[in-house]
Amino acid sequence: MGVSIDDVAARAQVSTATVSRALRGLPRVSEATRAKVLAVAESMGYVPSPSASGLASGRTRTVGVLVPFVDRWYFGHAIEGIDQVLRDNGYNLLLFSLGGYLHGQKRSFTESMVRKQIDGLLVLSLGLSDEELRQLHHTDIPLMSVGGPVEGCSGVYIDDAAAATMATEHLIGLGHRRIGYLHGGVQDERNFRVPALRTVAFEETMSRAGLELRPEWMVAGDFTVAEGVRGAAKIFELPGELPTAIFCGSDEMALGVIFEAQRRGIRVPEELSVAGIDDHDFSGPAGLTTIAQKPWEHGRAAAAMVLGELAGKKDSVRERFMPFELVVRQSTAPPRTSVGA
Repeated sequence: MGVSIDDVAARAQVSTATVSRALRGLPRVSEATRAKVLAVAESMGYVPSPSASGLASGRTRTVGVLVPFVDRWYFGHAIEGIDQVLRDNGYNLLLFSLGGYLHGQKRSFTESMVRKQIDGLLVLSLGLSDEELRQLHHTDIPLMSVGGPVEGCSGVYIDDAAAATMATEHLIGLGHRRIGYLHGGVQDERNFRVPALRTVAFEETMSRAGLELRPEWMVAGDFTVAEGVRGAAKIFELPGELPTAIFCGSDEMALGVIFEAQRRGIRVPEELSVAGIDDHDFSGPAGLTTIAQKPWEHGRAAAAMVLGELAGKKDSVRERFMPFELVVRQSTAPPRTSVGA
């Protein structure tokens, strides 16, 4: 049986976390302790990386990115920003794609990351379980979230509650009183806090304005155009009066609403106003009013923080709210006629 990190820790009389940090060249390890751990590891023949040279540098110069999907707008742009900063600083990006949220399934990415010896980890729009956080903190590498808050680690993201409030207040300010909402699905809300933050903000903003929340006008989607189409159809087929405006938790769902409205001959914005969140690449050409954010800047900021931590800069990893703004385009206007009235 080969020598394990626990064997090295026992011989050096330090914790396994200290051994991990010392071998990776991470901060918060004294030079004396680092030298002792390196000497013990070398004498025992313990080499954590594929090459012996990794023991000398202690770094793989690789940062991992954990993401539930790679084909979504936010994720793609955030990864691009991360990659730019890493490449500019001589680091590689190792992508861990879960292919979805994997409900009820064991996720083995923590073991994979330990085996592949990354120097830091960025988690994109994904909640982590207590056990996953425990394992990741046990490796003692810099850890950050991107795109939304994750319990147990700092992150870079917009204030989603404030963003949803701004979008809802825009519609109310135009005079809309019957407002529908397409929000994240059950799977999204189980795995990540952003959909719930936006939903609560919408409900509270409507309540403060004294407006009725109509459950039948609040439809779950999964942040895709297809779900926007499906959700819009579900609302449009309801009997009686329909909303004069729909706020969507993502631009992709909002674009789906616009497509379905056009298919049914519902005029946007004359009969129906539509607003989203993101400022997707297609939102400008589609004339969609939205809350604009810049995920590539989120990725750049988070990557820079992790590299700062790896360079030993104090307090590099911290919570940071990123800017957002309301961009008013042609998809919203004061209500003129009632859809379905």
